[in-house]
Amino acid sequence: MTPQTAAAKSGEAAPIVLREDHGAVAMLVLNRPAARNSLSQEMIDVLSAEILRVRDDKAVRALVIAANGPGFCAGHDMKQMTARRADADKGRAFFRHMFESCAAMMMSIVHLPKPVIAAVGGVASAAGCQLVASCDLAVASKEARFATPGVDIGLFCSTPMVALSRNVTNKHAMEMLLTGDLIPAQRAYEIGLINRVVDSGFERHEALALANKIASKSAHTLKIGKEAYYRQREMDLESAYRYTAEVMTENMLARDAEEGIGAFVEKRTPKWEDR
Repeated sequence: MTPQTAAAKSGEAAPIVLREDHGAVAMLVLNRPAARNSLSQEMIDVLSAEILRVRDDKAVRALVIAANGPGFCAGHDMKQMTARRADADKGRAFFRHMFESCAAMMMSIVHLPKPVIAAVGGVASAAGCQLVASCDLAVASKEARFATPGVDIGLFCSTPMVALSRNVTNKHAMEMLLTGDLIPAQRAYEIGLINRVVDSGFERHEALALANKIASKSAHTLKIGKEAYYRQREMDLESAYRYTAEVMTENMLARDAEEGIGAFVEKRTPKWEDR
């Protein structure tokens, strides 16, 4: 019985984040469909905790992030934020905590030593677009749309900008940030925000297939590669080559590299030990 089914039978509210296990792939599903899966503080906290559980679960080799309902994620919960303007400090402490904890959650996706794939079936706007951009890969349905529309309500998407600008070129990022326009999935694919566009309703299936393909590789090798990728891209060219040469040297000495190269030479399937 899924957590959602159990909650429904008990009369309790359904969990705001659901977890499904598909063999070596875990799927976290945002589950506030009536609120377009907006990131309330509670949603951020639960999602952060679930990502940590995935990190520590040795049976999980890849993660998919999906969402229930017509929208993937509408960004921060504006009703919750507006309510905190009644605080003595006009909400300053709450706003700071929320933005900082959301940033930490996004970084936990980048730092997760396992690949993360977004499966997007609806609109991903503001921090929802940031969530997609923070994942290593993204699959979207033809119906998906993407935007950083803060400029339309007087709240520039400054934190979503961090992830967005690390996925697409400067001019494409600035156009999204300055206009707030929704862009279709095909355009998101063309500018590099997502990897694949599929028929509506097939985004989870495609994301799981991609995750399973990646999960068949050495988990130790994936961990090394993902960490090195994000570290080197912030370095100058010379430093990046110096760093990655050292990474490859250490990787070459790992058991799985020895096994993988041996299997290639001997024309057999490698047997990973994830070390």
